[in-house]
Amino acid sequence: MMDMKASELPFYAASGREIELFEHAWKNRLPVLIKGPTGVGKTRFVTHMAARLGLPLHTVACHDDLTAADLVGRHLIQDGQTRWSDGPLTRAVREGGICYLDEVVEARKDTTVVIHPLADHRRCLPIDRTGEVLEAPQPFMLVVSYNPGYQNFLKGMKPSTRQRFVALRFDFPDAAREIEILRGETGCDVMLAERLVNLGRSIRSLKDVDLEEVASTRLLVYAATLIRSGLDPVEACRASLVEALSDDVEVADGLMEIILASFGR
Repeated sequence: MMDMKASELPFYAASGREIELFEHAWKNRLPVLIKGPTGVGKTRFVTHMAARLGLPLHTVACHDDLTAADLVGRHLIQDGQTRWSDGPLTRAVREGGICYLDEVVEARKDTTVVIHPLADHRRCLPIDRTGEVLEAPQPFMLVVSYNPGYQNFLKGMKPSTRQRFVALRFDFPDAAREIEILRGETGCDVMLAERLVNLGRSIRSLKDVDLEEVASTRLLVYAATLIRSGLDPVEACRASLVEALSDDVEVADGLMEIILASFGR
């Protein structure tokens, strides 16, 4: 494990014992699943842990068109010859380090089958097209994340996949920790952090407003960053929160009322 000073690590404010659990999972060669809403620090946590453990980080942003070949690799024609090109998952297995599949349930179903041998006692990656079976080295770790709020009949993680992982649940931080995050990320003063956190909590508590996602900690960080750079607070909140959360004019007007109550001229 690399000995890094806390000041050298990507900023992360722990909410519990997730750092300890992750370190134990890595030490015991166990894969980790992180679930939680958008913008609560899942990716930042993985980045922090990779730096903390001194491991390379191979990140794949999963999407609807991501196939197993995109992860494992494919044959390409180069200079008139057919050559094999490793995908990010294969590179991570060959080189070691953390392979992070962000929002894994967004990928096509055939991709989850590919990771099964890496996420159980076998810790191997069969590559049918080359006839190889790669054994994962000690430094390799598989980490996946997803947002349970988006789960439905078509986009859920199968129990046969989910039960291969040690799981961590992330949620919106409490007020004190969220203030700490805003200050750590942006260097803003306590008063601004408190006002933005209170604003975010007000938006999250709305009952009669149709929002697919509520105000994330990430969006509050964006707002604090813009305000610190000199942008008017109301305009910063409009751009970072209102327009990012909804395209509906009436919903946007309702959110602006809350913002004006907090930062009104």
